[in-house]
Amino acid sequence: MTAPIISFKDFSFQYNSQTEPTLRHINLDIYPGEKVLIAGPSGSGKSTLGRCLNGLIPQSYPGTVSGQATVAGQDIRHSSIFDLSLNVGTVLQDPDSQFVGLTVVEDMAFSLENDQQSQDAMQTATQQWAQTLDLQHLLTHRPQELSGGQKQRVAMAGVLIDNSKVLLFDEPLASLDPASGKASMALIDRLTHSQELTVVIIEHRIEDVLQQPIDRLVVMQDGEIVANDRPETILRESLMAQLGLREPLYLSALKLAGIPLRDCRHLDDLTHLSAPNLTPTLQHWTQGVTLNAPVAHTDPLLDIQGLSFGYTPDHPILHDLSLTLHRGEMISLVGQNGVGKSTLSNLITGFLTPQAGQLTFAGRSLNQQSVKERADHIGYILQDPNQMISKTLIYDEVAAGLVLRGIDEDTIHDRVLATLKVCGLYEFRHWPISALSFGQKKRVTIAAILVLQPEMLILDEPTAGQDLAHYTEMMTFLEKINRDQQMTIMLITHDMHLMLEYTDRTIVLGGGNVLMDAAPADVLTNQAIIERASLAKTSLYTLAEQHQLDPTEFVAKFVQAEREVRACNTNS
Repeated sequence: MTAPIISFKDFSFQYNSQTEPTLRHINLDIYPGEKVLIAGPSGSGKSTLGRCLNGLIPQSYPGTVSGQATVAGQDIRHSSIFDLSLNVGTVLQDPDSQFVGLTVVEDMAFSLENDQQSQDAMQTATQQWAQTLDLQHLLTHRPQELSGGQKQRVAMAGVLIDNSKVLLFDEPLASLDPASGKASMALIDRLTHSQELTVVIIEHRIEDVLQQPIDRLVVMQDGEIVANDRPETILRESLMAQLGLREPLYLSALKLAGIPLRDCRHLDDLTHLSAPNLTPTLQHWTQGVTLNAPVAHTDPLLDIQGLSFGYTPDHPILHDLSLTLHRGEMISLVGQNGVGKSTLSNLITGFLTPQAGQLTFAGRSLNQQSVKERADHIGYILQDPNQMISKTLIYDEVAAGLVLRGIDEDTIHDRVLATLKVCGLYEFRHWPISALSFGQKKRVTIAAILVLQPEMLILDEPTAGQDLAHYTEMMTFLEKINRDQQMTIMLITHDMHLMLEYTDRTIVLGGGNVLMDAAPADVLTNQAIIERASLAKTSLYTLAEQHQLDPTEFVAKFVQAEREVRACNTNS
């Protein structure tokens, strides 16, 4: 029998800075040629397990090791990062953090140059991998100029050029638009077979990874492996939600329709999914759901007319864009990487100045207002809360904006405590921010904006990298302030689940303007828009098509039914 290329035997690890082990009694074998998905809620230990594979543990992150762990026959305790890098190539969540070359071809050749290989050998290898990864036309570009999917391919080239036999991906989909994510999964699958690679993927977005076949799904919780089996077996047992993970949308749809998962075959492969009476059952459920009339928002809040902007005059990002957002709306702003979503937000908040156009907020022109003046009405929450935090204590961070505005201490005290209660942070008011989880830090940054009493919030990828529990907690909170305070909320996102589950209006950017402005279900069932905006069909669309259902109607009814279930769970 083939020996495993990765093997953990009763392996435990505790960081020197922690009082408890992060990994507990791990037993796991991964064989050559396997493609394995490692999933789990935040803090489950999956990233720590990944660090063991590439030598960062225990070399760069010292701690106490017990048991045995080997990679390609090397004991990780006695192998350097360099030794392990000869067999394990790592592609990080943020490819920018691993670029070292000024051009794509220089970055690809970096490790070969360090190995003192000849110019001919380097040219042959870079041309080979450029062709394999479709990078021939990008070789002279700066890596930082590329799209998210292109950057990921360059990062892959930089590690594969060393003929690594194990490829480790840490959250490969986190910063990619849906179409790029789908293309990346297809590329990884192709490389697994054509290059005889062993692939380990650490990722929250299980449905997106399962677009291509996976040999095994390993689920972690509290530092232990709680499931290790074929994806179909784990999906059939409905373990995802129990373990704090998001199950594929089509599974949720089957459950809503009353179809027992135990009766289904090929649960991990939607194209071959089958079950007794599947089509008539789905059709019957769809006929039994009556769509509610959409909530109408008619009070204009932000009006944008003829907006144009480019970082250089000959390359406009936005051109003659016009758009109106209304008070109390929950909106998703989507489009492919580099299309101008963040640029539009920076124009609204005043960090960038448009070359043409008018912006009006609540009837007042924004064009002559400073960033500070706009911040009194429009809050902007960055994706990474650590980039926004400047104080040590939670109370001080939330109070900072009011202090800068010269508000008296009694008013600051009352408004900060009231905001902390709204955000579910009151009991932590005297805590250091460093003691909080990522999701709690995110709430602190929102509280620091809410205390200024804005009328609109813009959030950039609010749920990126968060597991189901933190995702649900964050979005339930945002739903509450949207509903109770009639606050307009715009979410910049690549997450099609988020767009469907929580927003009522989707604005699609592309080609410098608005490609579509409609209900999420309408957007995600419009094939032309999906292709132009680098979106992706959800599994709901595919399920509806396979069973002679109207995709737009089916998606809309699923979203409504899901929201009703969520509302019942929240109120119970």
